[in-house]
Amino acid sequence: MKVPNAQQRQLLDLAELDADIAKARHERRNLPEDAALAELATEMETIREDRARAQVAVDDLQTEYERVDAELTGTSEHLRRDRSQIDSGSLNHKALSELQHEVTGLERRAEALETELLEVMEQQEATGVEAERTEAALLHATERELDLISRRDAAGIAVDERVEDLETKRSAAADGIDAALLAIYEKLRSQGKVGAGLVRQRRCGACRMEMDPRTLAGIAAADDDEVLRCEECGAIMVRTEQSGLPKPGSPE
Repeated sequence: MKVPNAQQRQLLDLAELDADIAKARHERRNLPEDAALAELATEMETIREDRARAQVAVDDLQTEYERVDAELTGTSEHLRRDRSQIDSGSLNHKALSELQHEVTGLERRAEALETELLEVMEQQEATGVEAERTEAALLHATERELDLISRRDAAGIAVDERVEDLETKRSAAADGIDAALLAIYEKLRSQGKVGAGLVRQRRCGACRMEMDPRTLAGIAAADDDEVLRCEECGAIMVRTEQSGLPKPGSPE
């Protein structure tokens, strides 16, 4: 297959642009902000779990507080009524003795309830602080998330614009290349291979394999417009003044 060497050289520009496009697309799929957001999502899930546990503790202690407070209120009211009866002086000795004994028990119970209520209030203070901490941590994490999303979107737009610019340049670079030659190049690319590479320093620019003297001599002897393929990777081997090929008939 013969194609003017100038068109073959255009493949080098095309290959370079395709490499840049592939790199940019890889960058688009692997934005550091996306990785940071994924890490932050895990952190936020932990914070939400901590906040949920703190809220459960707050609710449980509030329920306990209301229970103890209600019992203390009832006990205090019972004490008030008993003391009022004692102070009235209308009870006989036996009833008075029984009521005084009951008052003693109620006083002990009220004292225990007051102590219990204070302990619950101390626990409420501690759990309240923890609940506020987790709420503040979640708020801070949410602010970080919004900032990362904004930065991720901006970075994504920048990469998308770069890809669009590269693709425009690629279209221009492909313009004028022989259709059959371009088809070979595109087929190689569709197979995940490098379509073309510069022959230089005894190596194929696509796969970097070093070629033996026989192969190099054959390349040097070929006409400039002859399309040559790498025996190792199948890429189109482009020759330029940089290739440093031995001149036909010269010693190796």
